[in-house]
Amino acid sequence: MPPKFDPNEVKYVYLRAVGGEVGATASLAPKVGPLGLSPKKIGDDIAKATGDWKGLKVTVQLKIQNRQAAVSVVPSAAALIIKALKEPPRDRKKVKNIKHNGNVTMDDIIAAARVMRPRSMAKDFSGTMKEILGTAQSVGCTVDGMHPHDAIEAINDGSIECPAE
Repeated sequence: MPPKFDPNEVKYVYLRAVGGEVGATASLAPKVGPLGLSPKKIGDDIAKATGDWKGLKVTVQLKIQNRQAAVSVVPSAAALIIKALKEPPRDRKKVKNIKHNGNVTMDDIIAAARVMRPRSMAKDFSGTMKEILGTAQSVGCTVDGMHPHDAIEAINDGSIECPAE
């Protein structure tokens, strides 16, 4: 039998959820059931906390203490870029294989890099910006009208200035 856990101990549970939607309680139950929480209530809390990420898949952090869950969104680089594209929300059950061929500004890239900085493995802020630009290339959008890889090369040769932090 697994050991009993202390209810005052803080536990963190990470899950992927679609923003603004109540996920299937069947997928939540094995994660939060053993901690003494109601999967239906947690699903409603997640839907409420991810309301402004409507239609995007985001990682959600549940901080569980005293059988109470605090929900916070931990956005990925791709989610930040797609949100910066300001696309209208879509029904993911009907619309498949969407191309994100919009244009984001360098200010959006810098803002996304500031959010991702604590989780980045880069030594300098310019490295974090290059990580975000690489994600923008994978998503398929352009940055200030140019290809993201051209922006990475411009950072490397110094023609694009990176802020210190």
